[in-house]
Amino acid sequence: MTTATAAVASVKDVSKTFGSRKALNGVSVEVAAGEMVALIGPSGSGKSTLLRSITGLQSIDAGKGTISVFGEVVQKNGRVTGQVRAARQKLGMIFQQFNLVGRLSLFSNVMLGALGRLPGWQGFFGAWPMADKQKAMAALHRVGVSEYAAQRANTLSGGQQQRGAIARALVQGAKAILADEPVASLDPVSARKVMELLVELNQRDGLGVIVTLHQVDYAIRYCERVIALQAGKIVYDGPSTGLDTKRLIEIYGPEFEDAFWETKA
Repeated sequence: MTTATAAVASVKDVSKTFGSRKALNGVSVEVAAGEMVALIGPSGSGKSTLLRSITGLQSIDAGKGTISVFGEVVQKNGRVTGQVRAARQKLGMIFQQFNLVGRLSLFSNVMLGALGRLPGWQGFFGAWPMADKQKAMAALHRVGVSEYAAQRANTLSGGQQQRGAIARALVQGAKAILADEPVASLDPVSARKVMELLVELNQRDGLGVIVTLHQVDYAIRYCERVIALQAGKIVYDGPSTGLDTKRLIEIYGPEFEDAFWETKA
């Protein structure tokens, strides 16, 4: 099975315990290549823990649970495997707080996406190959922020920084994007632009996308498949069109009113 056809992530019977709380409780789910999937659920439901576990940033409980990324086992018996680094090269990670180096220019931040395939000394001295420089500028143009290439990242708006983070994933050559609450720190206009960009990368480039969202209206609007978690368990996995008001009240309980940014479903 090739990277192009292997599942972005295959999670089998995975649990994660923090103290006395089960953040994940026997979760099994698979996201196919080319899918765009939203992870939703109330606060503490386990959606961010699941995403971080897929990347190996969070270890899972020991036991029979396993996680594979593009066909490579990255977690098994409570340990991150040696394959996780290679798997991460195929995953572009987008975080709520952008994870850009504020003192560096936007261009330099985007160039960091090339580090995984270059000798360490080139990155240290900023001796980037011309082909990678051209790729970085093309990525910045693609996401609509090329005019800010020379500007320090910490002087940019949140939406501009988040689009820069997506450009970095493109330079990295990611086969899928995993985004943890990527619009939570943005205003609605910037948030829509970021979500529309993720949809474009999914539909035009065929990148798999897994995105955790607190905003249910955004999950329904932009993602065809939605996986809902509640108390560490999957309580819904299906088309976004199947999430009517009754089902959402069952998922969110008292948080229902806060789960919408712009309009109720």
